[in-house]
Amino acid sequence: MDEKKTSLLAVKNVCKRFPGVRALHNVSLTLAKGEVLAVLGENGAGKSTLMKILAGVQSQDSGELLLDGKPVVIGSVEAALRHGIALIHQELNLADNLDVAANIFLGREPRKLGFIDKARQGSAAKQFLDMVGLDIPPTTLVRDLTIGHQQMVEIAKALSVNARVLIMDEPTSSLTQKETEQLFKVIQDLSSRGVSIVYISHRLSEVRTVAHRVVVLRDGENAGELATADITHDAMVKLMVGRELSQYYPHQPHAPGEVVLEVSGLRTPVHPKHELALSLRAGEIVGMAGLVGAGRTELLLTLLGVTPALGGSMKVGGQEVLARSPVAAIAAGLALVPEDRKQQGVILEMAVRENMSLASLRRDQKNGFLNRAKEDEISKEMVERMRVKTPSDQQLVQFLSGGNQQKVVLGKWLAMNPKVLLLDEPTRGIDIGAKAEIYSLMEELAAKGMAILFVSSDMEEVLGMSDRVLVMHEGRITGELKRDELSEEAVMQLATGGEAIPA
Repeated sequence: MDEKKTSLLAVKNVCKRFPGVRALHNVSLTLAKGEVLAVLGENGAGKSTLMKILAGVQSQDSGELLLDGKPVVIGSVEAALRHGIALIHQELNLADNLDVAANIFLGREPRKLGFIDKARQGSAAKQFLDMVGLDIPPTTLVRDLTIGHQQMVEIAKALSVNARVLIMDEPTSSLTQKETEQLFKVIQDLSSRGVSIVYISHRLSEVRTVAHRVVVLRDGENAGELATADITHDAMVKLMVGRELSQYYPHQPHAPGEVVLEVSGLRTPVHPKHELALSLRAGEIVGMAGLVGAGRTELLLTLLGVTPALGGSMKVGGQEVLARSPVAAIAAGLALVPEDRKQQGVILEMAVRENMSLASLRRDQKNGFLNRAKEDEISKEMVERMRVKTPSDQQLVQFLSGGNQQKVVLGKWLAMNPKVLLLDEPTRGIDIGAKAEIYSLMEELAAKGMAILFVSSDMEEVLGMSDRVLVMHEGRITGELKRDELSEEAVMQLATGGEAIPA
């Protein structure tokens, strides 16, 4: 079959270098009309560089791009849009002070007598909103929309420039389950109408649901591809990391120790009517499942004293703790790795070394001043222990991959030797290899007696790493599942407010 005649878009032997880095080497792929193509790879595999080349943000050093079988030069974002290629970034690019219609036609407003024709703009915007299944007035301010609805506005905006190729970069990273399902319906509808989609995601379960074909990059090169019938979790992982991951979830249950954390009658500010009770034992890994809005993150923030409890009691190691502030909770032996590492976990503009010592500054000060020798000791130890990939501990955290940033957050807290480690979405937005390292670390810490409570929206992660699972629904803990009771069906039954499935 002649590839030039059958492919809408083809990439031929594309290479790209940056100073000291070979980002892409002879990368090739094809995209058919109406195809949903998932492009996978660990952080640093070259996915983002390739997408930026296709979207005109960067240009390749060598190689060829073909559109409708003809060579094209995509020298700018405007050129890409003229060719019908639109990139929807993970960080949405909308003006939240403008309404939906104004965002869709920003810079291309229909005019009448030199003025923006708002009636025609609104009518045209409504057509594109209907195409993505978004039933809202075009006059709605973007700032008043949920992230999921903003995502749909971005897609509508791309369709308004007659995009034939949509590149979606981690499109569900901030969406609820319902919004994710709506996005999948939109993708299926667009595909049936001949729009081609390049889909990038670390969530392999989504890829199985949405992709017609998978192309995997590893170390800037093609690692292989999978046809629809061959798309399985294990097959994708094997291509991405270059080895079998039969022990991808390395958890080995073992007998738990003494109760380390005991909570009773806890009321959070978000769900003040519901009293929460739970306990953690030394060496336990307890998963916390639930749908978005169930109150899982709010519970962790209350345990750490970020949002003080409205009532109830908490004991750490048998001692009553009044966690009215993070300082008190940390002193008692709690540590929290937050969901949003860039906003709450690290200071991006500071070096690895400075971030690693942040939590222990109060403990390690010397005569009221920063103890540089201790900071250096902690940093070196944690960079090695966490296997942080960085040129040195003087590297700014903003230049590390997402997985390595997460390791810095973990290292910062492990330097405090906490009794209880609270993890909120510990592997969100990091690649498959870094996930495996986080899982191994959790297992290592539990084996040494640390109690771990982790919130995750990744069902495979919850089932694979938990000794037992607490399930929340609308601010209540609706049930507890032991390891031999765990299944996706059992978790979802409790997460949606149903009764536990009888054993």
